[in-house]
Amino acid sequence: MQYLIAFLVGGAICALAQFIFDTAKCSSAHVLVGLVCLGAVLNGLGLYEPFQEFAGAGALVPVLGFGSSITTGMISEVKRLGWEGLFTGAFEITGLGLAAAVVFSSLLALISKPHR
Repeated sequence: MQYLIAFLVGGAICALAQFIFDTAKCSSAHVLVGLVCLGAVLNGLGLYEPFQEFAGAGALVPVLGFGSSITTGMISEVKRLGWEGLFTGAFEITGLGLAAAVVFSSLLALISKPHR
């Protein structure tokens, strides 16, 4: 049942993003940034964690989960270091994923032929 819930919630998030993209005539970058900010705000208000417990990977995998992860890292680092944690906390949880994305996209760019 958890797989079904994760699938439906993740699909609903993606469908909502596509609906916004189609109807608001926003660029994909606008929709992406809006979803990251929405995930961060919901986590800051304490609403994303209960949603994540219900939806599982359906709430973690989409871009909303990335915004939530950034905020989680910042909140934990602010508690540990004080205001300096605002600058280091964003990479506490998401650093490995960002590094992997840069490394693998660089490798793929080297072995493929980009189009102009």
